[in-house]
Amino acid sequence: MTSLLIKLFIKSPHSTHSPAVRRAYGTLAATVGIILNLLLAVGKFTVGFLFGAISVQADAVNNLSDAGSQIISLITFKIAAKPADRGHPFGHARIEYVSSMIVSFLILLIGWELLSGAVDKLLHPTETIFSWLSVGVLAASVLIKLWLCAFNRRIARIIDSSVMRATAADSLSDAGATATVLVATLVFKFTGFDPDAYMGILVALLILWAGIKILNDTKNSILGEGPSEETVEQIRALITEFESKGVIGLHDLVVHNYGPGRVMASLHIEVDGDADIYASHDMADLIERRLRVECGIEATVHMDPVAIRDPRVVALKELAEAHAQGIDARLRIHDFRIVPGDTHTNLIFDVAAPFELATPDAELRSALADAIHRADERLFAVITVDRE
Repeated sequence: MTSLLIKLFIKSPHSTHSPAVRRAYGTLAATVGIILNLLLAVGKFTVGFLFGAISVQADAVNNLSDAGSQIISLITFKIAAKPADRGHPFGHARIEYVSSMIVSFLILLIGWELLSGAVDKLLHPTETIFSWLSVGVLAASVLIKLWLCAFNRRIARIIDSSVMRATAADSLSDAGATATVLVATLVFKFTGFDPDAYMGILVALLILWAGIKILNDTKNSILGEGPSEETVEQIRALITEFESKGVIGLHDLVVHNYGPGRVMASLHIEVDGDADIYASHDMADLIERRLRVECGIEATVHMDPVAIRDPRVVALKELAEAHAQGIDARLRIHDFRIVPGDTHTNLIFDVAAPFELATPDAELRSALADAIHRADERLFAVITVDRE
């Protein structure tokens, strides 16, 4: 069914980097979600009201909130498709993260309201009437929500959308919540025990948990999370291909995510300081082009010339590396150069340290500089610490 819908309503479905195509996918997913959730809300609210089932009514309100969330998604993809302008030079794709957070707040609000209603019924019980119609509506709802989850997950994978991932997670939690209500209805039929209020509380808690999870994931995207291991390895693998053409090392890799389809990066490559500068620059240009074409990353590549044929520089770098490794095996040195003088020599370099290393930057600089100075009193280290 998903493939058929994509074939019918999406032109150029493989051009997912195009804002117009992303908008078409988002519009399709939102429209399907709005229609199905409104139908489910009407059906559940009707049977819940007729037969006094608070948990079924709660599930209906949840579907109504889902339809509202899909409307937000529809508006989101329209805004995200807008081209970059002077006020937003990196485009509008990050609106998806804001919308995901709005959806999470709506889910939390609905969950809290449902929890309050279920607790009220627990304290002030009302009669629930069994109906096979309720069973049919709930069973159909579970199947539809499972399909919506699979549908939204596929769309999310195709266009790398946080909004669609949030919607898929919400659909899955809805399926579980509705299945719980269905079980409660059947328990009431065959045992006479009415767990409606308890199931309403459980449904509300499941909805609250889904909202908290979506909020946490979206919060990380808005604050600025580090690049995925897959992205880093993809970049490193491409740079490795250029080692035979003059790249000596890679460092200071920074990846910025301005929304799906808008990833920018900056990185430094070490090159032989005695090599032809035009050849090195041409290589950097080629790296930028391949990152853009093959990885969808707009990159800026900075060249750091290093002395690889000066035996004194090489020996001093090895000395600094040995002392860095003595402090922590994860430390790496780059951008190494020396400024020799009559009385002393300055070693100027950066040391890359993992965020997990608890040692403060100032303490790390001091420890490494002291170790080098103790090895040779004529050596003074000027160190910059990079966290990665």
